[in-house]
Amino acid sequence: MNDETSQPVPLVTNEPFTSLTRRELLRGSSALCLLTAISPRTSFALQAAPILTKRPSLDQRRFTSTAVERTLQQTSKLIGDPQLAAIFQNCLPNTLDTTVTVGTFNDKPDTFVVTGDIDAMWLRDSSAQVMPYVALCKNDKPLASLIEGVIRRQARQILLDPYANAFLRNPTDPPLSWSVHDQTDMHPGIGERKWEIDSLCHPIRLTHAYWRATGDISPFDETWHKAAWQILRTFKEQQRKSDHGPYHFQRSSPVPTDTLMLSGYGNPIRPNGLICSMFRPSDDACTYPFFIPANLFAVTTLRRLTEMSRAIFSDTDLATQCNQLADEVNQAIQQHAIVTHPTHGKIYAYEIDGFGNTLCMDDANAPSLLSLPYLESVDRQNPIYQNTRRFALSPDNPYFFRGTAAEGIGGPHIGLNYIWPMSIIVRALTSTSDQEIALCLRWLRNTTGDTLFMHEAFQKDNPTDFTRAWFAWANTLFGELILKVAAERPHLLATTYKDNS
Repeated sequence: MNDETSQPVPLVTNEPFTSLTRRELLRGSSALCLLTAISPRTSFALQAAPILTKRPSLDQRRFTSTAVERTLQQTSKLIGDPQLAAIFQNCLPNTLDTTVTVGTFNDKPDTFVVTGDIDAMWLRDSSAQVMPYVALCKNDKPLASLIEGVIRRQARQILLDPYANAFLRNPTDPPLSWSVHDQTDMHPGIGERKWEIDSLCHPIRLTHAYWRATGDISPFDETWHKAAWQILRTFKEQQRKSDHGPYHFQRSSPVPTDTLMLSGYGNPIRPNGLICSMFRPSDDACTYPFFIPANLFAVTTLRRLTEMSRAIFSDTDLATQCNQLADEVNQAIQQHAIVTHPTHGKIYAYEIDGFGNTLCMDDANAPSLLSLPYLESVDRQNPIYQNTRRFALSPDNPYFFRGTAAEGIGGPHIGLNYIWPMSIIVRALTSTSDQEIALCLRWLRNTTGDTLFMHEAFQKDNPTDFTRAWFAWANTLFGELILKVAAERPHLLATTYKDNS
């Protein structure tokens, strides 16, 4: 990594993290001191400074990209609101500043990406955290190498266990404290083993975007090829056509959504071509195993795998099987996953079981129903999506909350009356309305609890009551939103968003 456009900072890979249960950790409402408890490197968030920037000092940043820094400077000039500009400057580089460990594995790039306040790498989060940087890779070789390292590590993780959602830095590291006694088939190197369809979709979204943006096929070696086959096999396995398959999971917990019913295999389904997901992207258990947003995302994923299998590997067998499964899942969605709501008409259900039971709701985490166009899984103008969008952003969605600070979608993971900034960001990313996007920018600007960072969730009437002071996915996603608005609707950045009036 001798290119001068970006340089990694010397890294310490074995910093101690405090021993907390996951839910204790994530419920740290407005506790910025949590950052210091987790890692002394992040104490910058507590320092009172006359400027709004809350980034770590240059020598404390884990990776610095000149392409990202240049983009920060250029885009910030378009932003008329100093506080909105500061949030953007803090958030877009947050993944690079604080969460990446850059190295090599077998003389190839290797990158470990933590979520922020949890010292583990989620397949979903790590993919989403670096996605906004992909477009900048072509002119920044070290940045491209960093993302190549993510792709390569994720391929090894999928081969280690396609049912796991989170992985550790090293195989010798102990499991996450809340996973130690889980009743499932744990392996060394796994942080948590919750089967979520989207854990296998997000890495393909990243790799496909990287390939299309750079033309670089060096990450797509035999390990990656095997991982692609593993994804296909796992999806087919979880169609559960003849039996419930090998995956099972149980956890002793006072939180019902942390475990699965019926000996850990989840609620029953009637096979219909859809893929079972035992957990949602929030890491909460599904009520009905056919989780529709993830099945729609899986169709897109399988189409991408079809394209890459042919173009990169000339593997017609893999391409054909991926395309056939995509067709089967898509047909099952059209046949079984569209329901008639008494107010909103035909909408996508959130979950179904094949017996005729459906769950109509939406959750903030992506894939969500609201996020489907962002994930390129439905057309934004699709009438069923438009109906679904109106449902998701209305009181008919049991996890839609409207307060004095903002309105948005939450979920059972944190609880009632807590809005996830991610849902507001996704709403803006999938909107075609200047008025709606401006309203989202206003809410986001004024609900950081004076931290100038995004959070996991905040109380609808009191943004200083929030969870997760350090949540890199939401931070980077906000940066992605500002870049999109700058490219498509720069006039929206020229104004100020001082309050929520």
